[in-house]
Amino acid sequence: MAPTAAFRRVLLKLSGEALMGDHSYGIDPAVATRIAGEVGGIRAMGVEIAIVIGGGNIFRGVAASAKGMDRATADYMGMLATMINALALQDTIERLGGQTRLCSALHTPEVAEPYIRRRALRHMEKGRIVILAGGTGNPFFTTDTTAALRAMELGCQALLKATKVDGVYDKDPKKNKDAVRFNDISYMQVLDKKLKVMDATAIALCSDNGLPIIVFNLLVPGEIKRVVMGEKVGTVVH
Repeated sequence: MAPTAAFRRVLLKLSGEALMGDHSYGIDPAVATRIAGEVGGIRAMGVEIAIVIGGGNIFRGVAASAKGMDRATADYMGMLATMINALALQDTIERLGGQTRLCSALHTPEVAEPYIRRRALRHMEKGRIVILAGGTGNPFFTTDTTAALRAMELGCQALLKATKVDGVYDKDPKKNKDAVRFNDISYMQVLDKKLKVMDATAIALCSDNGLPIIVFNLLVPGEIKRVVMGEKVGTVVH
């Protein structure tokens, strides 16, 4: 591994919205290509990487259930949306020369292999970028919780939470000009202040297992690499 890399193995959590770019729906090919290129650059440094991707750019189960849809049905639809995003990201990474494996918690053998922990670990050891789709395979769990769970299962040293802002603030920086950004913050502070970093289940999982969460702005080119190199980027939750 390159001496500049601060982590040997990481899990990158991408929201579905990250793939939209300036659009209001779907996938922006230019954004997907940039993300894929940066992920490939991290892999080239010798860092093993797994990716959990959401589906909010296509379908959001919580929003649908709030409008009267059965929550379990809505969540399964959301899991299928993550499959669409994962296939798009896989195709983009491989077009740029990367090696990937798509693992799904849902049984979809035509497009993805089943998520099996030891198999996923072996893929990472062989230098493949492992894309994890289908959430946990269960309704009522978010892709944030999936990211925390998979990061610990796969022995990742950090969970990289890619967002549209440059860290964790005490209030919404888009609505409040006086919002203050934290350079680092504890898990308990996140829960006590009800900061919208990740859902409470994900934070609790990370807290119980001492897994640091690094929140950073995906919209800034090269930011993923800076995080992996250990530069002071975004907010560290520990």
